[in-house]
Amino acid sequence: MNRLAALGALFSLSGCSSVAYYAQAVSGHLEVMWLAVPIEERVHEAGTPPPLREKLERVLVIREFASRELGLPDNDSYRRYADLGRPYVLWNVFAAPEFSVAPVESCFPFAGCVSYRGFYSEEAAQRHAAGLAQQGDDVYVGGVSAYSTLGWFSDPVLSTFIQYPEPEVARIVFHELAHQEVYIKGDTVFNESFAATVEEEGLRRWLEREGTPAQRAAYADSRRRRSEFAALVVRYRARLSDFYGQPLSTEGKREGKRRLFEEMNDEYGVLKASWGGFAGFDRLLARGTNNAFLVSIASYSELVPAFRALLAQSKGDLPAFYREVRDLAKLDKAERDARLASLTAR
Repeated sequence: MNRLAALGALFSLSGCSSVAYYAQAVSGHLEVMWLAVPIEERVHEAGTPPPLREKLERVLVIREFASRELGLPDNDSYRRYADLGRPYVLWNVFAAPEFSVAPVESCFPFAGCVSYRGFYSEEAAQRHAAGLAQQGDDVYVGGVSAYSTLGWFSDPVLSTFIQYPEPEVARIVFHELAHQEVYIKGDTVFNESFAATVEEEGLRRWLEREGTPAQRAAYADSRRRRSEFAALVVRYRARLSDFYGQPLSTEGKREGKRRLFEEMNDEYGVLKASWGGFAGFDRLLARGTNNAFLVSIASYSELVPAFRALLAQSKGDLPAFYREVRDLAKLDKAERDARLASLTAR
C-alpha cells in the first residue's frame, strides 16, 4: 500500500498540464507489476515453453550472483517475470535545443530531473517528440528494454529482454540493481555512468565464472566497440558545444552543425570498418544524428572512465567502491564533477 501511495503522491504533485503524462506513467507501471509472477511459479507451469523455462532458471542464478558476488541489493527485484507482449517496456524521448548539447530535462518528485521522458506507448512518445520538434528542439526517441524504480517496487524480469543472450540479460540485471545501490536525484550522467561501470565489472566477473571462452571473447570485442563508439559521441558532443558558443549567425551555426554531424558519421564509418563491418550501432544512427542523439548516448557513458578509475583505486573491491560513490553522492554537483574529472586526469 505504501508504494501505491507513493505513486499516488507523484500523481497529485503534478500540474494540470502533466496529468495525462503522470496518468500513463502510473497506469503503465501498474500494468507491468500486475503482469509479474514469481519466476519459480512460471518455471513450474506446464504451459511454459522449455526455452523460456531455461532462460528464467538462469536468471535466478544471475540474480543470486548479483547479490552474493557483486554486493548488489538482496531483495525481491528480478525474482518475478512479466510478459508484456511488446518489444519495449518504455520509449524514452530525449530533447536538446537546436544549438545546444545540454538536455531538455524533465523533473519528477522522486527521481529528480532527468535528461529524458519515458512513455509506455510508442505512439505517445512520438507524439511528445513531435511537439518538442515543432518548438524547434532536436529530438531522439529510443526503445527501453528495462528500467529501475530505485527500490520503490520489486522490479521484474521482462519479456522485453529475457530472450537476449545470457550475458546481455546479466548486464541488464546488474545495471538496474546498481541504480538501487546509489542514485542521485537530478544527475542522469552520474547515475547512468555509475550503473554502466557496475554492469561492465559485473559482467566481466560473471563471464569468468559462468561464461564460455567464446562468450568471453565476444564480450571483450563488445566492450571495445562500445567504448570506442561512446568516445566518438562524447568527442563530438564536446566539439559541438564549443562550436555553438561561437558568435555566428543562425545559418552559420546550422551549416557548421550539419558539417560536424557529417564528420561524425564519416568517423563512425571508419570505426565500423575497423570492427570488420560490425553494424550493431547502425540502428541508433538510423533514427537521425542530432543534439538529442548525443545526449542519449553521453548520458550513459560520459563518466564511465572516471568510475573505472575509482574502482581501480578501490582495488576492485565493489562494496568499497560503492562506499566511495556514496561519499561522492553527498557532495554538491560542482565538487562531485571536479572529483570525478580529477580521476581521469591522473
